[in-house]
Amino acid sequence: MSDTPPLRDRLRYRFDNFMARGGSSIFLSLFIVFIIALVAIGMMRLVAFSAAPGLDERESGFLNHIYITFLQMTDPGNMAQDIRSNPVYKFVAITAGTVGVILLSMLIGLITTALDQKLQSLRKGHSKVIEDGHTLILGWSPQRVVEILRELVMANESEDNPAVVILANEPKEEMDDYLALVIPDTLNTRVVTRSGSPSSLTNLKIAAVKSCRSVIVLATAKESSSKDEKAKSDARVIKTILALSSVRGAPAPAQADDNADDDDNELSIVAELFSDQHRSIVQDNTPYPICVADSTDILAKIMVQTSRSVGLSVVYSELLSFDGCEMYFYADEGWAGMTFGDLAFHFPDGVPMGIRSASGELFMNPAVDRVMLADDEILIVADDDSTIEFCKQTVAKPRDLPLHDRRLEQRVEHELFIGWSQKAAIMVEEYADYVTKGSTIDVIAAELSDDDRADIEDLNTRLEGLEIRLIEKDPLNIDNLAELNPSRCDNIILLSEVGDNADAEEIDSRSLMILLLLRRIFKENGSRVRDTQLITEVMDSANQSLVSQAGVRDFIISDRLISMMLAQMSEEPDIKRVYDDLFEEDGSEIYLKPLSLYQAELPQELSFADCMGLAQKRGEVCIGVKEKALESDPKQNYGVTLIPLKNEKFTLGAEDCLVVLAEDES
Repeated sequence: MSDTPPLRDRLRYRFDNFMARGGSSIFLSLFIVFIIALVAIGMMRLVAFSAAPGLDERESGFLNHIYITFLQMTDPGNMAQDIRSNPVYKFVAITAGTVGVILLSMLIGLITTALDQKLQSLRKGHSKVIEDGHTLILGWSPQRVVEILRELVMANESEDNPAVVILANEPKEEMDDYLALVIPDTLNTRVVTRSGSPSSLTNLKIAAVKSCRSVIVLATAKESSSKDEKAKSDARVIKTILALSSVRGAPAPAQADDNADDDDNELSIVAELFSDQHRSIVQDNTPYPICVADSTDILAKIMVQTSRSVGLSVVYSELLSFDGCEMYFYADEGWAGMTFGDLAFHFPDGVPMGIRSASGELFMNPAVDRVMLADDEILIVADDDSTIEFCKQTVAKPRDLPLHDRRLEQRVEHELFIGWSQKAAIMVEEYADYVTKGSTIDVIAAELSDDDRADIEDLNTRLEGLEIRLIEKDPLNIDNLAELNPSRCDNIILLSEVGDNADAEEIDSRSLMILLLLRRIFKENGSRVRDTQLITEVMDSANQSLVSQAGVRDFIISDRLISMMLAQMSEEPDIKRVYDDLFEEDGSEIYLKPLSLYQAELPQELSFADCMGLAQKRGEVCIGVKEKALESDPKQNYGVTLIPLKNEKFTLGAEDCLVVLAEDES
C-alpha cells in the first residue's frame, strides 16, 4: 500500500482542482484574498492609530479604518488624505494602494479574459439555439446551402419571424462570412449557424431539433464525387437521421380529440442519398415521414425530358422554385359536384393539375369529367398560396374552337452523348421508352472503366430497338467530334464527367471547351446549332451565362434544381409524390407541344382560357405558353409564360407551344 501523501501535497492538489474549474474559481479566490487583505491592512491601520494617534477621535473606529483602507485599495488616489499624517499611516496607505492595484489589475485581467473566452465560444457556435418552428439544415455544401437558403427566404416572406438554422462541421465564422457575402439580404428570415457534427446528439440538441418543423440533411459528397465518397456520404446521412430521430423521440400517436394540438410533434425530414438500398433502409427505419431524394436519378430524367421539349428546363426552374409560380395543395368544400375540367376556370390565379383524395391518393391530370368531392384537395400551380382563390362563378370561358387533333409520330432518332457518368445509364433507359426501333445513341468518352463498358454492353443487350455505339476517344479533340457528324443528330447531350478530384469549376470549364468546339464544327459545316438540340449540364450556376453564349438551347443547373426540390419538399413533404409522377415516363409529364397539334389555321389570336380548353379536349392540362420568337431572350424568360391571366391574349403561330401536363409527347 502506498504512503499517504503529505498534507502540503494534498492541499496543493485540492487547490489545483479548484482553480482548474475556470473563471468562477479564480474570481472567488481573488475576492477572498481581497477581503483578507482589506481586513489585514485595516488592522494595521488600527494598530498604527493606537501606537501613534494622529486622527480625530471620531474617526478612530475599526469600521472607519476598514472603510478608509477600502477606498485606498480601490482608488490609490485616496492615499492623499494621509499626506500630512504620521509616516506610519503613510506606510499603511502605500501598502493598501499597492495591494489594491495588484488585486484589481488581476481582476480586470480575469474579466477581460473571461469575456474574450465567451466571445470566442460564441464565434465557435456552441451556444444553444432558442427557436421554434424553424427549418434545420444539417451539413454544409456552399452552393447547395446557398440555393436552399434563397428558396427558403422567398418562401418565408409571408411568415412571421421565420428562422433557418444550419448545423455543420465547418467553423461558424467561415459559414457566416460566406453567407453574408453571397446572400447579403435575407429579408425577414434569420439565419443562425452552429458548428458541430450533425450526427452528434449533443449538437442536435444545441440546434433545437426538438422544436424544428423540418430538417434537410445534405450529402457530404458531390455529384462529381467517386462511388466510395458517395457511399461514405450515405453512411453519414443515415447516421444523422438516426441521431435526430433519437433526439426528437418517436412521434406521439394521433389524438382522438380533433382539437388536440399536435403541431409540436410534426416533423418532415428531407435527405439526399445516392444508393437505392440506403434509401429503402432509411424509409423503413425512421419513425417520421421522410423524403429521400436521388439527385442523380432526378437530373438524368430531367435531362431526357428537356431534350424532348426545348424550354422545359425554364418551366422546371420556375415550378421548382419559390420565385415565380409554384405548386400547392389547396382545399375548398365549395367545388363539390363540379367536374375537374370546369374547376380550372374558377381560379383568377392558378391552374389545377391534379387531385389528392381524402385517402391520400394522388391523381395527376385526372379526367376532365371527374366529379369533385367536398373533401378532395387539388394540386394547383399558382403565383403564391395567398393568391389562390376559388370563385363560385367562372372567371373566364374558353371559346368552343374546333380541335385539329394532330398527333406527333414516333420516328427514328440519333442521339449523341458526350461523356459518360452514372446518369448516362439512367438516361439511356429513359430514351428507350420514348424512341422507336432503329434509333441509335453514340457515346464518345476519353476514358471508361471496365464497369462502364460492362454497363453499356448490358444496356445494348437489354434494350431492344435501341443501339448504343461506344467511341473511346477524347471529345476535346475537334477531329474526333467532327468524325461523328454532330449536325445529323437530333440531340447532343453533354454530360459533366465526374472524377475523383475534379471540382465543379474544372468540370464546367471542360464542358465549355467542348461546346465551343461543337460550335466551330457547326459553323464550318454551314449548319446552325439551332438545327440540333444541344443540351448540357452545368455544375456551378455561376457559369450559366458563359454556357448560354456557346449556342446551347437548353441547360440543366444541377445544384440549383436539386436545391429547389429539397427546399420545396421540406415545406410540403407530399410534393415528392408529384415529382415522382412528373419524372417518370409512365405517369403524366410536362411537355411543350407545338400549337399546330391543336389548330389547323395559324397564326391566330387565342386567350389563355382558349388554350386551356383546347388542351382539355386532348385530355391535357395547359399551364402556360411558349413563344418561339422569344426563346433566346432571357429577359422574356426565354419565351415561357406560365399561368397568365385566363383572359390574356396571345398571337400564336405553328411553332409556338403550349406548356401542358400530358400522358405522352404525341
